[in-house]
Amino acid sequence: MPKQTDDHGSPGLAGRRGRAARNDAAILDAAREVFLADAKAPVAAVAERAGVGMSALYRRYPGKEDLLRRLCHDGLRRWIEEAEAVESEPDAGKALVAFLERIVDADVHSLTVHLAGTFTPTEEMGRDARRAAELMGRLVERARAAGRLRRDLVADDIGLVLEGCAAVRVPDPERTRELRRRFLSMVLEGLTGAGVTGADGAALPGPAPEPGELNWRWRRAG
Repeated sequence: MPKQTDDHGSPGLAGRRGRAARNDAAILDAAREVFLADAKAPVAAVAERAGVGMSALYRRYPGKEDLLRRLCHDGLRRWIEEAEAVESEPDAGKALVAFLERIVDADVHSLTVHLAGTFTPTEEMGRDARRAAELMGRLVERARAAGRLRRDLVADDIGLVLEGCAAVRVPDPERTRELRRRFLSMVLEGLTGAGVTGADGAALPGPAPEPGELNWRWRRAG
């Protein structure tokens, strides 16, 4: 008899463990929707959206910060996973584009924009953030060395690109994905177009982002 699978294609679990896993997935999906719409929303709104009781939510996430941390850490892990997945691509330009398309489709950066500064990150998140930055730097440097990026672009400029993509949002999720891909494609033309060889292209206006400059939102107020 074949194993049951859940909506994500992984082996399903029976009984209480199965219900717990399904509840957790429902809570995380609901939390993402609720907090992307309003980071100040109460956890009761998450429970209502997920169709679970408050007791089921609190058993997994004792407080709102625990839930926010889990969402952002999952996004960070997804970033690392996608960056590692394209490292074996021999074409440096294709590797960077594939990574950006996957990250934009997964809507990872929206979590950073909406939730940063709303909780205290763990040490593990800090380590993963440094790993993500290292992988991003390698992707950009490899593409630049291969002549696929303009020479004056730095890795932190990619954060600006992803922030722009995250700002594109309409009520229809599929249309949002299409518009973000369109916007990303237009931006990539600028990153890889005039200025790549330095022959006739104009320099980018303004100084490049300083290391850590775009991480200001992670510093909690008060």
